[in-house]
Amino acid sequence: MNSSEPIIDANLAVALDALLAEQSVTRAAARLRTSPAAMSRTLARLRRILQDPLLVRAGQAMVPTPRAQALRDEAAAVVRRLEALLTPGADVDPAALRGTFTLQTADLVGAALAPGLLRRARQEAPGVSLRFRAEELEAGPALRDGRIDLEIGSIDHVDPETRVEELVTLRMAAAVRPGHPLTEGTLTPARLAAAEHVAVSRRGRFTGPLDTALAERNLHRRVVAVLPGHLAAMILAARSDVVCLIPTAPPGAGPSPLTDPAGALGLRLLDIPLPLPPLTIGMAWHPRHAADGAHRWLRDAVRRTLGAPAIT
Repeated sequence: MNSSEPIIDANLAVALDALLAEQSVTRAAARLRTSPAAMSRTLARLRRILQDPLLVRAGQAMVPTPRAQALRDEAAAVVRRLEALLTPGADVDPAALRGTFTLQTADLVGAALAPGLLRRARQEAPGVSLRFRAEELEAGPALRDGRIDLEIGSIDHVDPETRVEELVTLRMAAAVRPGHPLTEGTLTPARLAAAEHVAVSRRGRFTGPLDTALAERNLHRRVVAVLPGHLAAMILAARSDVVCLIPTAPPGAGPSPLTDPAGALGLRLLDIPLPLPPLTIGMAWHPRHAADGAHRWLRDAVRRTLGAPAIT
């Protein structure tokens, strides 16, 4: 560092404000919770820096010099600005928010989330617009550089920078059209395996957890089609005899909005008679948004829309 460059000490501005407001070393020391001796040393330092006595003795009191009187209002304003700068951000008023939030979701999560989230935005933050993107970006870098504000879905990437919060845990059910043969009688693993299936995979995979569970019973299913999203797979199931797996609420839990599209298509949901791993839906964001009031509103709105517990 160049020794000629001035070193700015914000504590001096605070001390100057106290001294000029109190016009007493003792009272200024009490105001700043320090000792009179320390405040006297600070006053001496201010006198050297400003090349002015600032406060001079007048009988039993001290009175400000003309320079001190000229500095008094400015010193008070500087301290108020410092306090505002270093005070934690206050909760924002959602009604005052303006701008666009970009969320990256799978198609089923986006379809389930968009109606409720848009309704909350209209009621609470009418100046906010929502942009939903498909799972097309690598979430870690996209969150880091601001291309997306929030990722919502099955968070499978591990990035130490990313904050991740679990929202809801779901189970998988078999969705079929009304009148499908599997709706009659008891659904057994063998009957489920004998049916034709549509798989959902962005990577084009034909197998998944259901195949592992069936293989443990020496059973294998036939996947006749692989589609990249649940919505297209559910439409296919509604118009044919293929079985589509979709996430739904576990027993005893309230209904999940993720099953709303299946209900709209008239699909029947059947319990799968096999132990399958649960599906956890979470949200991920970059730490720079952790304390941002607008982003906190967004995260809370997502929680409420998906029926997740509030964070206090």
